[in-house]
Parts: sequence; structure tokens; C-alpha cells
Amino acid sequence: MKLRQAVFVCKDLERNARELCDTLGIEIAYRDPGVGKWGLANVVCPTGHDFLEIVSPIQDGTSAGRYIDRRKGDGGYMVILQVPDAIRERERITALGVRAVEKKDLAEYKYTHFHPADTAGVLLSIDQTVAPAGVQPKLWWPPASKAWLPHAKSGVTNGLGGVEIQAHDPDAAAELWSKILNRPVEGDIIRLEDDGEIRFVPIADDRGPGVSAFDIKTVDREAVLSGAHKRHHPPAHVPSSPAQIELCGCRINLV
Repeated sequence: MKLRQAVFVCKDLERNARELCDTLGIEIAYRDPGVGKWGLANVVCPTGHDFLEIVSPIQDGTSAGRYIDRRKGDGGYMVILQVPDAIRERERITALGVRAVEKKDLAEYKYTHFHPADTAGVLLSIDQTVAPAGVQPKLWWPPASKAWLPHAKSGVTNGLGGVEIQAHDPDAAAELWSKILNRPVEGDIIRLEDDGEIRFVPIADDRGPGVSAFDIKTVDREAVLSGAHKRHHPPAHVPSSPAQIELCGCRINLV
């Protein structure tokens, strides 16, 4: 089980996409027309062989728009985990009483989205990919299209390291996710493959439960911090620590 894609939700897609790419040294690989069925537009940006996505409502009455309202602005939205067998995970997780709100079962790509009300305020997706013959499995990621690899950059940032989820009761949230993911929890941290992790912390602001930070594996921290200082005004939006910035309304830990 690997953290493969982290998703922000923002009102202004283009401004936030520019800022995300300029700051983290990445670029847009894909705009998925398929998200239009949910009243959204998006961009998908590789960092190494993992992915950052921004979704943005383009009509009224979307679940993403309601999420922005509920959490008082742009921010972290969705966590996408890659597994060997998404259908088996779906059956196991729904048997726990966690509601599936969307699913897809194609030969090359399968996923299930689970209701945030059942997952401590975070939209969780469990995904599986089946690479065609002759394609390396780790390079086959349909949410970014078949042509994402030329857009993958790793000179400044190079992958996802973790997710921080804030909750009214971090211990209870960690236990819930431990059951959902069928993985042990220790010190309110669930470990994933490739040194990934999901951490649960107390709520530290007025935004309620949900994603409070994403960890980005960083190759050139000075380049990221320099870019953040140049682009963020007023000073309240510059890094709050030597290893943290804010993008898309979400804290980003440079690890």
C-alpha cells in the first residue's frame, strides 16, 4: 500500500497550479476531462513518480465546493493509495460500514472513493493499476494519462512522503484508519510502503477535521523556500519553519 497521489481543492485552479509548479519545480502533465462529471476541472502534476493534483469546482452544488465551504477555503482534500487488489480492499472496507461513493472497474484501472464522513473528514481513494504488456507497472498511472512521464521532474522535489490529518480525537481517527487500511498504527502514525506515512494530530486551527499537511520529498530545499518567499505575501504565508511552506491552502512539509 503506497501513497501515490495527493489532492488539493481550490477555487482558483490556474493561479494555484502556477504557484504549485513554480514552487516545487514540477509541471502539469494532464488535465482530465473525466472529472467534469463531478462539476470539476483539474491538473495532475508528477513529482518524481508520484503525483499532486488540484481539483476546482466549475459549477455550483459540487461536493468539492461544499468541502471548501466547510473547511473555510482551499486546502488538502483527497488521499489516493495504490494497492495490489482494489476490489478486495473495497469489499473489506465496505464490510466495516465505510460507504463507497464512487467506483470504477476497468481492466487497467480500478478505484473506490470512500465517504469523508466515514474517514475522519478526508476523501480516501483506494486504487489499483494493471500495466499493459511491456510497460513498467510503477510507470502506469492512468489518472495522469499515458503520456505523463516526459513531464516528470525530480530536480527540486521527488515524490510524496506522507499525509497529516487533523482530528478532534487523533487516537480514534488513527484507529479508524488502521482498520480501514488494515495496517498497524503506532503513536498515531500508520506506515506505508516507500517510507510513506499517515499521521494523525489534534486540530490546530479553525478548519475542522481533514488533511492539514502533505509531506513532499525534497531534493533542493533552498530552491523551494526561495520560490515560496518570492511568491507568498503577506509574510504570514511564508514558511512557518525551515522545512514548511503553504501551497493551495495547505501546509507542505519539505522532507
